[in-house]
Amino acid sequence: MLINYNPPTDPYLTILYQDEDLLIVNKPSELLTVPGKDPKHADCLISRVNRVFPTAKIVHRLDMATSGILCLAMNKAAHRHVSMQFQERETAKRYIARIYGQLEAQTGSVDLPLICDWPNRPKQMVDHENGKPSLTHFKILEREPHATRVELTPITGRSHQLRVHMLSLGHPILGDRLYAHKEALAAAPRLQLHAQMLSLKHPTTEQILTFEAAPDF
Repeated sequence: MLINYNPPTDPYLTILYQDEDLLIVNKPSELLTVPGKDPKHADCLISRVNRVFPTAKIVHRLDMATSGILCLAMNKAAHRHVSMQFQERETAKRYIARIYGQLEAQTGSVDLPLICDWPNRPKQMVDHENGKPSLTHFKILEREPHATRVELTPITGRSHQLRVHMLSLGHPILGDRLYAHKEALAAAPRLQLHAQMLSLKHPTTEQILTFEAAPDF
């Protein structure tokens, strides 16, 4: 439930790459990927893109609060090709996050099945009986006095996967309105999660393309 939706307008749209098949953009935090049901939630990434590129279609999504690289397809054939890559886990994604407290292990993995927490949706939760397999690798990039900057590599693409997996380690992502405790929420003005890298096969040339965008935190 979005109470006060106030999407950023500067920059309005950041395009990283564009050709006849692909459009790669850098989504700001607090902008919906697709419109919500409420007319007040009509302003979103896809509506902004479609003003310039009417045929562009979303291939995958980022949470509203998450910033970073998003891939759109410019035609049906490209959409089918790239969607299949995401489905078959042939793409590579890397995120940067700042999490609460000091993570002990320098590297590691979180392998915990996730399912929607229906009474509290859109929240997700760990469920060993009914959850879908979910795997995240992590690596520490920098230790701060009260936080840890980490590189997160999701192998699966479950909803809120990185947010719940970090919470399961006892280190929620800073600024996370859904999962962070009071101190972690107050420690940052926005969710400190950014899709920093996306690598995929070009739908026409089959060439591996890698796109990167640094976080603003």
